[in-house]
Amino acid sequence: MLNLERLRTLDALARHGSVSGAAEGLHITTSAVSQQMSKLEREVGQQLLAKNGRGVRLTDAGRLLAEHAARILSQVELAQSDLEAQRGQVVGELRLAAFPTALRGLFPLALAALRTDHPALRVRSRELEPEGGVNAVLRGDADLAVVLDWYNKPLPMPQGLAKASILEDPVGVAMAEGHPLAGRDEVDLEDFAGDEWVAWPEGEFCHEWLLYTLRAKGIEPRIAHRAEEHHTQLALVAAGLGVCVAPRLGREPMPAGVRAVPVRHGAHRYIYAVWRADADRRPSIRAAVEALRGAALKVG
Repeated sequence: MLNLERLRTLDALARHGSVSGAAEGLHITTSAVSQQMSKLEREVGQQLLAKNGRGVRLTDAGRLLAEHAARILSQVELAQSDLEAQRGQVVGELRLAAFPTALRGLFPLALAALRTDHPALRVRSRELEPEGGVNAVLRGDADLAVVLDWYNKPLPMPQGLAKASILEDPVGVAMAEGHPLAGRDEVDLEDFAGDEWVAWPEGEFCHEWLLYTLRAKGIEPRIAHRAEEHHTQLALVAAGLGVCVAPRLGREPMPAGVRAVPVRHGAHRYIYAVWRADADRRPSIRAAVEALRGAALKVG
């Protein structure tokens, strides 16, 4: 009889392509992954892994069994979803992911509400950028992820996912109080063509949005500083080192000496939850969406 947890480990290895990636996705140690695979090889009587430089690769037998494991685990997940739906109870484990400002701005309220309203539900959360959250849901490493679209640049969304709107997040530009535009009621992004920007790390979805939006207006942005966290960006702005995009969610408390001025014409982010469509009937998914929407009403 094949052990389900060992099949889950093999599936994670196939999806992540490395022992360390599988360990991170499963929230276990690399030695635990190796032990599980050694036991699975003894169970099936075949070599499933082979050395590949400093890493490992699946053998032909390993790839064959990994394909079966993916189908088996999908059926198990579907069975769990159907059982939850049949009972109509919010129980079991729910793995959530969110990008940093949503994790800070929404999750404390949402997770506290879930704990109060559904004490039999075990929730785990982790911080992932939007693309990482989508991929984690697709791989089965997360049950639900909170991600975002910019008003003029949507996040690519693969098939097989369901989604629900959580919050529309208005955007401003943060600048030092002594900036010439700090006294305005509204600004345009092109007003800052001559300013240095504090932006997200290169390659991140929000960084690419900033480049895309400014270049569409004929502006090549002067990015002087990069930081992943909004509060780090705002600290740099407070020091007079540039301006930054400042969505409302998660930016409070604002540092002293900084003002965020709304961007004209309703610049905003759409924040929403995504999960696998085959888990749509799980009461825990619906409860998480409800809790996130409740948190959004309180912070909005």
